[in-house]
Order: sequence, then C-alpha cells, then structure tokens
Amino acid sequence: MQTLETIQQTLDQNDAVMLYFSAPTCNVCHALKPKLVEAIITEFPIFMMESIDISEIPEIASHFSVFTIPTVLIFFQGREFLRKSRHMSVGEVVEDIRRPYNLMVES
Repeated sequence: MQTLETIQQTLDQNDAVMLYFSAPTCNVCHALKPKLVEAIITEFPIFMMESIDISEIPEIASHFSVFTIPTVLIFFQGREFLRKSRHMSVGEVVEDIRRPYNLMVES
C-alpha cells in the first residue's frame, strides 16, 4: 500500500520519478494515463512511475499540494521539476522533460 513514506522513498531512491494523481471518477485521468505511461516508458526508460488515487490516499495529494486531477509531477534527483494539471498533452509533457532527462542520464 502506498503511503507518504513509500512515495518519499521512491523519490529518494530514484533519479527520475513521475507521480500521477487521479481518481476513479475522472474520465480524463483514465484516457490520459495509458498514453502518458507508454510515452514515458518508451522515451525515458529509467523513470519510476507512481499512480496515486486521491480518493484513497488524500494525504499524499495534500502533501504535494495537488488539488485538481489529473496532475502529473516530475521529479529529478528528488526535486520537483514539472507540474502539469488538467489540460495537458502527452507530447507537451515529453518535450518538457526531454532535455533535463538527457542531461541527467549523460552526466
């Protein structure tokens, strides 16, 4: 089971992490997630991804100041780099993280 502690461990132990906040009642969340996950796996193989259901674990959403869904948070080396909420495209997210990801992997 996910807890704030397990999410924090994921952030501490991985250089590239995507947190995906959603809820079962969110149709946009369900349409976006598989496309986003596929793009991240294809383009950025070392990314660790966590999906967080805010209806089950609202304290995690609260901790990260997530008040709308879907929300994607991208972390590099434990620091939040990108935050996208509600209206986003897969291509936009991929392009926003491509350069910093490549710099991190090459160093």
